[in-house]
Amino acid sequence: MEDLNCIVTNIIQVSPIMKIIRVKPVGWELPVYKAGQFVALGLFGSAPKCDNATDEFKEQEPDKLIKRAYSIASSSTQDYVEFYITLVHSGSLTPRIFALEIGDKIWMGKKAVGMFTLDEVEESQNVVLIATGTGVAPYMSMLRSNALSRKGRVMVIHGASNSWDLGYSSELHLLETMFDNFYYYPTITVPEKEPAGWNGDVRFIQDIWKDQVVEKKWGFKPTAENTHVFLCGNPNMTNTMTELLEKDGFKEHSKKEDGQVHVEKF
Repeated sequence: MEDLNCIVTNIIQVSPIMKIIRVKPVGWELPVYKAGQFVALGLFGSAPKCDNATDEFKEQEPDKLIKRAYSIASSSTQDYVEFYITLVHSGSLTPRIFALEIGDKIWMGKKAVGMFTLDEVEESQNVVLIATGTGVAPYMSMLRSNALSRKGRVMVIHGASNSWDLGYSSELHLLETMFDNFYYYPTITVPEKEPAGWNGDVRFIQDIWKDQVVEKKWGFKPTAENTHVFLCGNPNMTNTMTELLEKDGFKEHSKKEDGQVHVEKF
């Protein structure tokens, strides 16, 4: 049986179904990783589940480690690794993660992987980082690492159902006041549930793109020649945005062919 090789050092309840969790390896260090990469987390089937979990799709074996990949939200200069996680009520792993408390143990893979990084984007290029829900996690790692030292402009467009689901919004608003080349644009789709009202955008991300909000903020048009676009989150959003971007002359990036649209599929 594999050991639970990390300890939970911090838990932030973002909303009823979203948590930021920090874990620290016990007796080992996660090798240096690139901002935007992901790593696996795991718990045994025998681990308790949170109170509002529902029946699982499939019953888990008690001694078997349930593993899932999660994007890292922290910078690799930290001695902890941070994750932004949504509860899937009928899932196998997240109801068990949501039952964890500070000091509890969890398993983490010993290597981060993935190509969803700024590595191949030239410093002078502008970058639009588009996310829904917890898809903002890899962007936080980028911003906390070296994304804001770039010569080009950087913009985060983050969509969620409600304002309390916009994790990291306080930090992103702060970064916007600190860096002239950084822009943060949140949007929500269920404003009628906001107890204190909402003065921001309420459109879907594809409608924000069609309305040329990036161009209005930057003062120039983002094109395939000057801008790379990253997409992470809901498959409907990533698929629709990929189609829209292709109409605008952008091309999806892959191992075989360079492009300006980078997609992290959930």
